[in-house]
Amino acid sequence: MGIYYENLDEETRKFMLEELEMDIRYDQVYISPRLNSLGQSKWVELLREAIKSYDDDWLADQLKIRGYMKSYETRKTRTGETITAKVPANASETLAEGEFNRYYARGVCVRAIAEGINEVVVYRGKEVKQPRPESQLKIGKRINAKELLEDLRTSQGVEPALGIPPGPNSGLTVRLP
Repeated sequence: MGIYYENLDEETRKFMLEELEMDIRYDQVYISPRLNSLGQSKWVELLREAIKSYDDDWLADQLKIRGYMKSYETRKTRTGETITAKVPANASETLAEGEFNRYYARGVCVRAIAEGINEVVVYRGKEVKQPRPESQLKIGKRINAKELLEDLRTSQGVEPALGIPPGPNSGLTVRLP
């Protein structure tokens, strides 16, 4: 089950879509190396559709149904050895949740700014079995919307400097105050 997005409505979706279109224009959309070649070619189209009408659960399901994920990947071990390993079974969920949540958070930030609101609030949108202590400390924290937006715009494929959202499977996102 994906994240519950408290402010996922037509207004936020409009801003999410604008953020995606901006990333497309500047060739900044994150393309996961775990997507196969067909998945990489269809990713933007699928993400756009999810933003317009669906959510991260739908996006993850589509990645699986359409066969867009690789079965195996090349990795480096701690000793530097290159190995071939099976892609984790939850890779489609991790990718869909992470990227949809990133655009959702960006959309909420742009919306807040447009509405004259300076901050967004961190909350847990998905229960996790073992919440990380550092994630727990972020719940309820108010973050400057402009700073978070800039951070999210410049940190595709890596954890944002402000730590929101704080890495894969954290279940954290933001909402309007």
